[in-house]
Amino acid sequence: MASKLQRVKLVHNPKYKRSGPKSYVYLLRKYQFKPTTEGPYFVGNKIHQKGKFGMHRLVGGKAHVQQVLQKKSSTTGETGEVTAEDQQNDSEYLCPVEIGTPAQSFNLDFDTGSADLWIFSTELPSSITKASGGTKHNIFNPSKSSTYKATKGASWKISYGDNSSASGTVGTDNVTVGGLTINNQTIELAKTLSAEFASGVGDGLLGLAWGSINTVTPGPAQTPVENMITQQDIPSTSELFTANLGSWRDANDPDKGESFYTFGYIDQAPLAAAGVSEPFWTPVDNSQGFWMFDSTSASVNGTSIARNGNTAIADTGTTLALVDDNTCKAIYAAIPGSTYDSSQQGYVFPSTVTADQLPVVQFAVGSQSFAVQKEDLAFADAGNGNVYGGIQSRGTMTFDILGDTFLKSIYAIFDQGNTRFGAVQRAEPTQNLEAPQS
Repeated sequence: MASKLQRVKLVHNPKYKRSGPKSYVYLLRKYQFKPTTEGPYFVGNKIHQKGKFGMHRLVGGKAHVQQVLQKKSSTTGETGEVTAEDQQNDSEYLCPVEIGTPAQSFNLDFDTGSADLWIFSTELPSSITKASGGTKHNIFNPSKSSTYKATKGASWKISYGDNSSASGTVGTDNVTVGGLTINNQTIELAKTLSAEFASGVGDGLLGLAWGSINTVTPGPAQTPVENMITQQDIPSTSELFTANLGSWRDANDPDKGESFYTFGYIDQAPLAAAGVSEPFWTPVDNSQGFWMFDSTSASVNGTSIARNGNTAIADTGTTLALVDDNTCKAIYAAIPGSTYDSSQQGYVFPSTVTADQLPVVQFAVGSQSFAVQKEDLAFADAGNGNVYGGIQSRGTMTFDILGDTFLKSIYAIFDQGNTRFGAVQRAEPTQNLEAPQS
């Protein structure tokens, strides 16, 4: 078994373009929270009316009010729909995955904030499979796989607060990740995709959250990691996976900024680099399907911020880190020249700020604090000599979303067998504050 286990290296998406506002809108869409800071995006009420004589005659009948993510024009003040162009629909890193017999290859977004494994398929209309926004996708053809089996009566659907959605049919097939093959894994074949889902470079998504939030009906399907455990593809003593998210900024560091996942074992190189023999562990509350843990304090330059009862989730499918407004204000108050830019719905600061001027920002994982790399406090170019901050407001969310801005600072261990989360502080020898790549 051990001989099968190896690093799964992430592939950098050459077409990924960083945008602070677009990444923030993506999170508004994914988690459906309301902003508490000023800006063009908000959640408003929209009336949907069903006509007496069917949907095509919108007169009479019943009406219901739906809360929808909307945008207010900065020039006219008019309210309109949030479009695919308003949000980040692409992934910075993708993982190679093989499905079927013979194997068909795909580049998928590995996401600990969701639990579906869905892929572009031949069931999609040709307008999407042949040219979705000029992007060529790898398309799964179930008829060309001898091990594919359709699951009768099953379907799946992901829908977000801006009315975007993805849905389709369900089947099982062999899925290979990093040389490890999972037999009869449930896969979700896309049949319909809104523009938000179709416009990215990736060929789909592989969810690594807990299976309770999988969207397959009539009942949730087992995730790849759950099947690895059931099929004993990984050792019973290591029913876990890990994420080491690197950065283009660290190309000259000893680890070369390499990004990888492991399944079934903890890679010892990050522990050795940190000078520790064991990760720090904290219990996980998986009742909402997320990798959630206590995070009851934060600090800025050593000044502690009490956050009684606060929790956070580790989400590899999120680029930013979102925290409560008081913590946001404390962080940016410590950065010279920083300001809140309502036109971008986020905090920005001058690109001329140096590493020694940036604060040490720490967040608690359980009872231990871990620092964010200073270089990751700057996420994207914001224009006018500013950069968009990597930490922003979580709005009405009741927990933090610790995405890549935080996760790049640690080696993260997701221990499914023991329902716990592990962290190892990564210390980069230098802080590269070059302007973020656009």
